[in-house]
Amino acid sequence: MTSQIDAIDWRILRVLQRDASLPVAAVGEQVGLSANPCWRRIRRLEELGVIRGRVALVAPEAIGLGTSVIVAIRTRRHDPEWLEAFSRAVEAIDEIVECHRMAGDIDYLLKLRVRDIADYDRIYQRLIARVPDLSDVTSNFSMERLKETTALPLPL
Repeated sequence: MTSQIDAIDWRILRVLQRDASLPVAAVGEQVGLSANPCWRRIRRLEELGVIRGRVALVAPEAIGLGTSVIVAIRTRRHDPEWLEAFSRAVEAIDEIVECHRMAGDIDYLLKLRVRDIADYDRIYQRLIARVPDLSDVTSNFSMERLKETTALPLPL
């Protein structure tokens, strides 16, 4: 797919990753295009699935979700039925903002945003009640966020 993206597209993506709320004319100005060709390129990037959506990034601390928890999970089961139950349980818990199936010693890695440790414990209880055969759930609480970005590294 990257063969369908040229240097101007990469510049558009760089601008939109910094601020997707910019008017198309302002994006175009930054990349050397007028509004209409810029808009067409953005639409094409959306149609290609390169741009998945445009969202507002909410400050977790501003809405009372200042605690980050990284949870490592090991399970005894790896069959499709278990994975389906696990996926449904994870999807149903809004505080789980990321879930990764891992290679290596850990089977799954979750990132949660919660109010505090008691809030995490409530969510932990929901998760273990819904998902059987978890052999180990290890929680780590972030003391300080040193870097957080949604921007991906782009060429050029």
